[in-house]
Amino acid sequence: MKHKFLLYIALIIAVPLAGEMKLYPFEINVRVSLGTPVFFFFLLWSRQILPILSGIYVGCSVVLFRIMLRTIFEDMSFFNALELHFPVFFYYFVFATLFHFLKINQKYDRPLLIGLFGVLLEIAATITEMGIRSLYSHVPMTLDTAFTIAGIAIIRSFFVLGFFNLLVIRESRIAESAQRLRNEEILVKVSNVYVEMIQLKKTMENTEQLTSSAYSFYRDLKANEQHEFAKTALKFAGEIHEIKKDNQRIYAGLSKLMAKEKLASFMPINEIINVMVTGNERYAAMLEKKIRFIPNIVGIHPRYNTFMLMSLINNLVANAVEAIVESGEINIEAKIDLDNLIIEVKDNGPGISARNRDLIFSPGFTTKFDPAGKASSGIGLSYVKDMIEKIGGTITLEDCDRKERYSTIFVIHLPIEKLEEKG
Repeated sequence: MKHKFLLYIALIIAVPLAGEMKLYPFEINVRVSLGTPVFFFFLLWSRQILPILSGIYVGCSVVLFRIMLRTIFEDMSFFNALELHFPVFFYYFVFATLFHFLKINQKYDRPLLIGLFGVLLEIAATITEMGIRSLYSHVPMTLDTAFTIAGIAIIRSFFVLGFFNLLVIRESRIAESAQRLRNEEILVKVSNVYVEMIQLKKTMENTEQLTSSAYSFYRDLKANEQHEFAKTALKFAGEIHEIKKDNQRIYAGLSKLMAKEKLASFMPINEIINVMVTGNERYAAMLEKKIRFIPNIVGIHPRYNTFMLMSLINNLVANAVEAIVESGEINIEAKIDLDNLIIEVKDNGPGISARNRDLIFSPGFTTKFDPAGKASSGIGLSYVKDMIEKIGGTITLEDCDRKERYSTIFVIHLPIEKLEEKG
């Protein structure tokens, strides 16, 4: 409500002032004020104000402002000034009323039509004002005057439309940029959810196997008349089965969440890497590190499975961000070799010690600890390796010479047929 009130105040101040800014573009003594363009722009720009009410407010304010100027600076009587200027009220009232009934502020997708309607509004409003003046001044409307009115209307309406469209384009670009940023954030989050879903699915398979084993154990114990132990085994089988059902419900919920986002399941490789770079740039900034990311796409690539590829590569990139102490460089290269997509993630951090090189893909192995001294889960690289091998790929940690630019280089080979969109 306060914002709307301020808009009305801005209108009744800006339009009268703009109306006193006059141009004389023609040789004949015809003035062109900026009051109408400002009023038209306000009506287009703000959907919060009511057009007809705005026309009444602005019409009154313009009339009163001009009366004040005449009485103060030209020593004209109030009633003479009122007689001279009161037709202006009907100009703005007719303009705003037609704007409302033609629903111009609902036609933003048709700019040419808005411009034509703007011309029509101004011509109709001007004719109304001149018609009222002619009732007591008896000034006839000539053909030259009509052409002049039409020309002024065209110039002013399309000038406002052009300026308004510049603002609309700017707002659209800002909105597009914000939406793109949101999509990038969602893609990173969804890829992390995808990782958790894979782990959850694996847990579901394990619990299914455990349930079957526990039930078989129960039957064996029962057959051997080990009734107490058999009850315990059956209880274990039931509890494991409940865990499986809980996991299934969680898995179904996560699946619906991913489907609800309606994000592209397949994207060009450059867009996938750009999303990862953007997310990890923010991660590096959060850790107060200055890291330069170098994406390098070689060759022509098909569209790849977004979440699978991001979940595999992003883990390595995030590890590199964490490994670099204060500043450094991370290079992400993608190229094609026959039927394989080759991804190289390189960084110039401290590197991996010879003692740890053979252990980094082992489940539970970690060199990361939080400020409280608690170790991380150590499943990141083991998950990456497991997923890559499941689709027939490989991941290796390359040996790096001290003279090389990068101290850590991971190379991933992935079969393209398992990643690309099926036509």
